[in-house]
Amino acid sequence: MSGNTTTNIIIPWGSLPDEILTNIFVFLPIKSIIICTSVSKAWKSLIKNPTFISTHLRHSLNKNQNLLFFSLRSENRKQFYALHNEDDADFTQHARFDYPFHAPDHLDPHNRVVGTCNGLLFLSNVFRCDYSFCLWNPCVGKLLKLPSPNITYATHGPFDATIGFGFDPKTKDYKVVRVVTLLESINLEKSRPQVEVYTLSTGQWRILRTGLAPIAYFRRDPQTFINGALYWVASRFSDNKTHNFVLVFDLGDEVFHEILLPEFPGHTGLMLGSISVYRNSIALFQEDNGFLHIWVMKEYGVVYSWTKVLRLPLFYLDFFGATDSIQKALGFLRSGEVILKLDRGRLISLDLKTKETKDLRIIGYKKTIVDYYVESLVLLDKAANSADTY
Repeated sequence: MSGNTTTNIIIPWGSLPDEILTNIFVFLPIKSIIICTSVSKAWKSLIKNPTFISTHLRHSLNKNQNLLFFSLRSENRKQFYALHNEDDADFTQHARFDYPFHAPDHLDPHNRVVGTCNGLLFLSNVFRCDYSFCLWNPCVGKLLKLPSPNITYATHGPFDATIGFGFDPKTKDYKVVRVVTLLESINLEKSRPQVEVYTLSTGQWRILRTGLAPIAYFRRDPQTFINGALYWVASRFSDNKTHNFVLVFDLGDEVFHEILLPEFPGHTGLMLGSISVYRNSIALFQEDNGFLHIWVMKEYGVVYSWTKVLRLPLFYLDFFGATDSIQKALGFLRSGEVILKLDRGRLISLDLKTKETKDLRIIGYKKTIVDYYVESLVLLDKAANSADTY
């Protein structure tokens, strides 16, 4: 008897090597990956392994799915969060996450989003004397309450503080940085801030000795995180003058440095401005004498490379055939258009070169922020001091 005989070999899913399973799982939607953790103990162990979580994050970043995060408020004043796809001509909503009101009591409506990084939201409650902080990954429904910091009202009395959150590319870890100025017997020209850092891998705060010079004022806009560093607009008083600058904290080296702001002829006093991410550089939004000025730093750290790319009046502009005013610049699309919040909260995008505008059909509110976003599994492996928010 002659001829070819074909034998079909069936390999059970449970017998597939981890390398093959990993290559399959990373292409699944996150909700499907979460469901897979309930199939078997082996799959659960693989998916919740930090190595797989890092592999999935790299895959998500390489997909270049251009998602933009918005913190918003509904008509009944409840907070919610939305992801919109920049690549879609209609700027369609990719996902929506309701505020986890059924989560533990420490998460309440006074929390605001300070920033996002690799799928994590960092929320800070600024209405409590001692502050309350949490990390939340809405994609996996995992919320982590941070322990109380070292510097609180109970331990040090009144204080003023600013905070930042980002990813340390050297240690592959997430860090929260808190810069605190104590207010008792304060001398704004001599009181040096205290700095403490929370590291996700250790779950603890530690005091950082920095020798940071006195800082009198931080803008209350959310911090900006880009290329492993945090940025704030800050001011200090010396020689009866106000000096405005960008304070930078390198998360890897854990050192501060300062970037001088561009020259503003005739401007004195505190700077009404904030830092944003413009493509792979930093930009400055400055409000002065009824105008919005947008500056971009062409060469990092070189003050002479600040270039003004837009000067726009704040009031009584004609948008889409109606008179409106600009409340605030919120950030940039990856393609370079600036996102503006108008009166009554309407959000639009403005092309810096052509001056063309587009209605994003999103209504913001006073604390609306915009940030880049990537879906991830970060926090999925965390169990202690955490809660599920599904």
